[in-house]
Amino acid sequence: MTDYEKTVRWWQSRKITTDAELAEALNGHSILFAYHSGKIENENITYHDTREIFEHDGVTSYTGDLRTLFEIRNAKDANELLLTSFNEKRPLDEELIKQFQRQLTMNTYDTRRYQLGERPGEYKRHDYVTGREEIGAAPEDVGEEMNELLLEMHGVEAKNALTAAAYFHVKFENIHPFADGNGRAGRLAMNYLLLLLDHPPIIIHEEDRKEYYAALEAWDTEQDLDRMKEFLKEQTVKTWEKQLAKNEKKLEKER
Repeated sequence: MTDYEKTVRWWQSRKITTDAELAEALNGHSILFAYHSGKIENENITYHDTREIFEHDGVTSYTGDLRTLFEIRNAKDANELLLTSFNEKRPLDEELIKQFQRQLTMNTYDTRRYQLGERPGEYKRHDYVTGREEIGAAPEDVGEEMNELLLEMHGVEAKNALTAAAYFHVKFENIHPFADGNGRAGRLAMNYLLLLLDHPPIIIHEEDRKEYYAALEAWDTEQDLDRMKEFLKEQTVKTWEKQLAKNEKKLEKER
């Protein structure tokens, strides 16, 4: 059995069904997810500030820009939305994805985007592209493409959770549905999908961003999904290796 398979089996053995159980299981990891996901996009985000805001709802001796603070605070609120949505067993649909993005980007849109009519929680009104291949759906096509993607997620079985998550994520980032916050919203939505499918959520570590971007680009250029699937397997193990080691030690003592 591979480390990845051990990690999934351990997570599923916990039989998490409520937001309280999920919050306990994610103790510490929610902070790490917010830190890594935020830092991929914003180098000014620190683990110390993220932890301060998650645990104390504020920071001390902060001298950075306000946008960074808003992004971290937004990540905390988005985590709460994920927990309550999981408890309510909400499906991953357009409404929830827009709510995730809105929560993550409140008070962070720059003046130019705002003047162009862009708003958090709404699909982009103008043409924004990303990556070396300058990918991104045209604004008038975003709604249809997102609807098609989410329809493809209906009825996915738990045994196919990783494949579904990898496919959802590369397609979401390829569509690039919002004027800002696509990476953060895409990673959060992917984790919500994984949770619905009884798969451990994944931290995409900021120090592995080159491999992450390469996996996204492999889809954009060649429709190669295997690169992202393997990357997510590695990140799953990396995310939960300490917890898994503690669990295995505990089992050894019980024997």
